[in-house]
Amino acid sequence: MIEISELTKRYGPTTAVSDLTFTVRPGTVTGFLGPNGAGKSTTMRMILGLDEPTSGSVTVNGRAPRAHAAPLHEVGGMLDPRAVHPSRSAYHHLLALAQTTGIRRSRVDEVVDAVGLRSVAKRPAGKFSLGMAQRLGIAAALLGDPATVVLDEPVNGLDVEGIRWMRGMLTELASQGKTVFVSSHLMSEIAQTATRLIVIGKGRLIADTSVADFIASAAPASVRVRSSDQPGLAALLRSPDVTVTVADDGALLVSGLPAERIGAIAAGAGIAVAELSTVETSLEDAFVDLTKDAVEYRAVVSQEEK
Repeated sequence: MIEISELTKRYGPTTAVSDLTFTVRPGTVTGFLGPNGAGKSTTMRMILGLDEPTSGSVTVNGRAPRAHAAPLHEVGGMLDPRAVHPSRSAYHHLLALAQTTGIRRSRVDEVVDAVGLRSVAKRPAGKFSLGMAQRLGIAAALLGDPATVVLDEPVNGLDVEGIRWMRGMLTELASQGKTVFVSSHLMSEIAQTATRLIVIGKGRLIADTSVADFIASAAPASVRVRSSDQPGLAALLRSPDVTVTVADDGALLVSGLPAERIGAIAAGAGIAVAELSTVETSLEDAFVDLTKDAVEYRAVVSQEEK
């Protein structure tokens, strides 16, 4: 379990993390989201004991990260998959970690096989592709069979098979009762893997909730409609509680009425309906909607692009 209380981290005049409080519980995959510059990496570094908080506290499995006598058995992390001596082989990188932390040698072979690096384990890590480096970083995180796993952007560089493997592995770790905390900018992957979310922006907590509740708290689902009389149907549907907009392809997007009611109104007016479908809000849509005021780096859109 990861417990964070009133956590703050400052670098000179810059506050990277401000008064964060949340708990990441075992037995589930928790996604960690936020725009660029939100403070995710800084928070994860403090969870792993790589940075000290300016104020507040972090505990992992009941203790401060640096207080564990055998830290790799408690928390395994991957923040930078390239943080490996480039001339050292993958196998010897893992063996060095094992031998300096009292982990049996056979465990190295187990994690090499678990991440699919057996055929390249004797190659220098500096010659690995990003996907191979990711697998090596994950192997190092799992080396001590830790109770808590913290991974930053674990699917970067993985191919389709690797991404599917990663989803299954994260789910399996959670099913074993481990605490799994995963940061990613790929909303589709978090939506398919995580059941809980921690969302931060500009160093502050925005949401601590389930994926389903996070999506529900954003803009409601809309209904897409095509009919024989779009202007007429739009006029019938509009009210103080119902919003009707026109999509780029001419379809009506209706918020505030269910599809069944829209169909009934159209039928009552003798308007033929060619398309009537509910457009569910995605995790990406919800994230953009709920973090729009916390985006630190935003591209300027030219008049030609508007």
